[in-house]
Amino acid sequence: MAEAMAERLDKILVSQGAATRREAQRLIRAGKVTVDGEACRDPARKLEPEGCAIALSGQPLRYRRHLYVMLNKPAGLLCVSRDPRAATVLDLLPPELRRQGLFPAGRLDKDTVGLVVITDDGDFAHRMLSPRKEIVKRYQAVISGPVGPEEIGIFAAGTSLEDGTRCRPAALRVLKEGERPLVEIAITEGRYHQVKRMFLSVGRRVLWLKRISIGGLVLDPRLKEGECREMGPGECEAVLEKA
Repeated sequence: MAEAMAERLDKILVSQGAATRREAQRLIRAGKVTVDGEACRDPARKLEPEGCAIALSGQPLRYRRHLYVMLNKPAGLLCVSRDPRAATVLDLLPPELRRQGLFPAGRLDKDTVGLVVITDDGDFAHRMLSPRKEIVKRYQAVISGPVGPEEIGIFAAGTSLEDGTRCRPAALRVLKEGERPLVEIAITEGRYHQVKRMFLSVGRRVLWLKRISIGGLVLDPRLKEGECREMGPGECEAVLEKA
């Protein structure tokens, strides 16, 4: 549990996406913001937001120090915070889940679909993504050619990419046999285009790729592509579970 910290009232409103800094100051001075039932007209008043009841125009403000969102990413969107020329995953967030500082914790390629965690908690993202933490990311993929014991063994030993980079051991299994098999791969790294490059190293191309889980967090099957929802505390803890 994060230690309670006092913050300016106007900054609290801004951090929760309730208003811009200028709007927050105007609303506070107009008496539209109450603290524990009493109007507060001082934007600079410092409060511990988790220890008091703040309301804006009579509506309670649900304070969250950090936000964690599960998104089912569709193909065609950039997995970055912002881009002046193209749509990003943050454009899919509804107004109630938008606030300053959000970013996708770990990227997916533009054409890759599936689980993305969006947050404003940098420490959480670092623990999730650091190879030292050995958090397993699982993907399903359709591959351009058959996969058998040889490829599974190469992945288990740690395949070498075209530039000589040695990958950590990865678990590969076949879910559906065929000339274009459906496979599942589990990795504990997140190098650039890593899954695609790993398959290229054994003479296969990835035709379709979906991330299905991070740690113990599995993509909610009820989320259609392009949909998202806020994660609960138990789900945040699940992200950091080791295999």
